[in-house]
This record gives sequence, structure tokens and C-alpha cells, in this order.
Amino acid sequence: MITSVVLASLPMLARGAVGLTALSGLVLFFKPLLWGIARALLLALRPRLSRDQLAARQQWRNSQAMSRQIAASHGPAEEAELRAMAARG
Repeated sequence: MITSVVLASLPMLARGAVGLTALSGLVLFFKPLLWGIARALLLALRPRLSRDQLAARQQWRNSQAMSRQIAASHGPAEEAELRAMAARG
């Protein structure tokens, strides 16, 4: 036997399901717009570095890596070889 509480909650569940379906349809329809807004907000909060800044960062990382290799070397001959490799670029 179905109680009156269950019968009263069926239209409420149906309305919720229809609302959720409509919301998900709108999100799918406006997905490109929402992604664009999200990317614009990300760029506003954390702007991209310029090419010069990226090149400087890469050069700094390379020099730090070379310094670590030189520090971990096993003698002056290996240090000289690593320095020569670094000078070549």
C-alpha cells in the first residue's frame, strides 16, 4: 500500500529531476562560454610570463643544474669538462 507521503513526494522528485536535467543541459550548451570565462579569470589572476621571462627562467634552471653537477663531480678534471660543456651552450 502506497502511503500519502510517498504520493506527495513523487511530484517533488519529478520537478527536481526536470530541474537538474534543464540545468545540466544549459551547462552543456554554454560549456565553451564557461570555459572561456574560467580561462580569462585564470589569466587575470596569474598572467602568463613573456618569452624573455621564460627564457631567463630556463637559463637559470640550466645553470642551477650545471652547478649541481659540478658540485657532485669527482675531481678537477671532471669539473673542467663540465665547465667546458656549459660554455659551449
